Amino acid sequence: MALSLLKLPVARPRCSVWVRSVSNVTGTTQTLPIYMNLPGKEGTQTDANPSLRMLIFGKPCAGKGTLASKLTDKYDIHSISTGDLLRQHILERTDIGKEAEEIVASGGLLPDELMLDLVAQKLDALRNKACREPTCHASNETHLPPQNWILDGFPRTQRQGRLLDNFLERRNLPLSLVVNVDVRDDLILNRITNRWVHMPSGRVYSASYKPPRVPGFDDVTGEPLTKRPDDTPEIFSRRLDHYYAQTSPLLYYYASRSPHATRFVNLDGDVNLLWPTLDSVVRESCSTIRERAAPTWARLPRQMHVRSSL
Repeated sequence: MALSLLKLPVARPRCSVWVRSVSNVTGTTQTLPIYMNLPGKEGTQTDANPSLRMLIFGKPCAGKGTLASKLTDKYDIHSISTGDLLRQHILERTDIGKEAEEIVASGGLLPDELMLDLVAQKLDALRNKACREPTCHASNETHLPPQNWILDGFPRTQRQGRLLDNFLERRNLPLSLVVNVDVRDDLILNRITNRWVHMPSGRVYSASYKPPRVPGFDDVTGEPLTKRPDDTPEIFSRRLDHYYAQTSPLLYYYASRSPHATRFVNLDGDVNLLWPTLDSVVRESCSTIRERAAPTWARLPRQMHVRSSL
């Protein structure tokens, strides 16, 4: 079915939170389809085991990985990256890893069911780990300890979203929050042109908002930084086209669900305000979430801190 596109204003002076609506048009040359402009109101759902079960979406280089890392650093949340899981399975030569490696080597696309198996195994492992904790009442599934997680990299299509929902429904683990990090295309393009990477570790720096202590060199190893080969306007444009084609229907799927389903939040506006806004949204969505305990050394009085070089 052909769908028309609608140009809407893009300027917003602050970070906005849109619940059950994806109304911000983020590109100057391409927009989200008109059907993404959905009204609605936030609802609530009954969850026997209140936990943060979250999906995070965003355009390439929008900063969703950085935001997810901040959440997992601050709170007791597991970060589940399908890319990391896939590399781990391939390295460990599991059945999934062998199948995936064979498909990738032949230039094929990984089946949706294989990606779901990848995620399902990880979520089941987290659940089994929670059941081994002293606070777990194994005979009563309504008294499982909280299992807070953020899933990044899956689903990518509406079909994958439906597969994931069916799996979570069978496990009685409904999603509690879906977040879309909505940054304008021109801002992202400016970000990637200023981005430098330490390839061995994956640490990312920016000349504009996160510069290295010594220009051109990694803060930890002192090794030189490089540009990623795909950090070009041409490749970024192709990745954006793919994002709009694949992810717009998926966002519509989550934004248009019934008022009592998962909370959907669209974050847009000032990039510098995205983190405090997301932090607030997560606290509102899961009031039982706990902050991680500070490392022992961080709790020592200032005069007791000893420099490692002494």
